[in-house]
Amino acid sequence: MSTPVKGTGHGSLHSYLVGFALSVILTLIPFWLVLGDVMDNTAWAVVVIFTLGGLQMLVHIHYFLHVSLKVDEGWQVMSMVLTILLLVIVLAGSIWVMFNLEENMMPAHDQIERARSLK
Repeated sequence: MSTPVKGTGHGSLHSYLVGFALSVILTLIPFWLVLGDVMDNTAWAVVVIFTLGGLQMLVHIHYFLHVSLKVDEGWQVMSMVLTILLLVIVLAGSIWVMFNLEENMMPAHDQIERARSLK
C-alpha cells in the first residue's frame, strides 16, 4: 500500500464547510439583488452578479478542487491562470451576448405601436 504524497490530500471537513458556506452566500446575494429589486441600475446589477459568480467559481476551484497558487506546484499555478483566463472570456462573452440580444431583439417603441394599431 502506497503512502500519500505530502500536500496532495483532500481538504478537511472545516475546509469543505467554509467552501459550502461561501458558495451558499455567493448564490443567495444575486437572488436577493434580483428578486428584491435592490438595484435600480441594471448595468451595475449585472456587474455585481457576474463578479459574485466569478468569485463563486474561484471558491469552488480552491475549496473543492484544491487548486492553489503555491510556488512548489507550478502546474497548479498554470492551471489557475488558464482557469482565470477562461473565466474572464466566458463572463465577458456572456455580458456581450446579453447586451447584444437586448439591443437587437427588443422591438423599438414605434414597432410596438404599429403592432398595437393592427388589432
